[in-house]
Amino acid sequence: MALRQIVEQTVIGLGYDLVEIERSAGGLLRITVDLPWAPAPEGALQVPEQFITVEDCEKVTRQLQFALEVDGIDYHRLEVSSPGIDRLLRDERDLQRFEGEVVDLTLKEPLGAAATEGIAANRKKVRGQLERVAGAAPPAAPWQIVWSDEPKVKPGQRVSKKRAPAPVHAMAFTLDEVREIRLAPIVDFKGRAPAPKPAEG
Repeated sequence: MALRQIVEQTVIGLGYDLVEIERSAGGLLRITVDLPWAPAPEGALQVPEQFITVEDCEKVTRQLQFALEVDGIDYHRLEVSSPGIDRLLRDERDLQRFEGEVVDLTLKEPLGAAATEGIAANRKKVRGQLERVAGAAPPAAPWQIVWSDEPKVKPGQRVSKKRAPAPVHAMAFTLDEVREIRLAPIVDFKGRAPAPKPAEG
């Protein structure tokens, strides 16, 4: 039985979702798992996100070690973890789950003729916000990435109010055109905004 098939059967059989399989130098086999997710029924509130725990990873590790040994899969070290801040988006369900988030998208082929003014035709990578195309229905592309190539402002740097904002670009895509799409690893160190003070009456 193939490695992916063994891992997929084991992970799903335990009630988890397989996100990614990676083989690294030195015989490291890295498996990324998550809790299953489904969109809320129309009109219902989305259930708050739940996250993989250390106990979940240990449970999957034990079962995978047994399954891989039975099938004689060669590896030196097994590592089971939850998706990081740069998690891979694999399918339509993942796109629905992370709609509105900033993603890093890599196309299989350069933009070419699809490139608009100000965008290089040989460009394959884009970082922007993942959005659903309004009113699009299959076979039209239902997803788009929206971005601006605004230069980054360095800490303490003043930005002139007269400077014209960079143009906003939008590119529709289908999963068939994508080599890889991941959540952009953006960390906000500011923390939560302070709660608003109650109104005095």
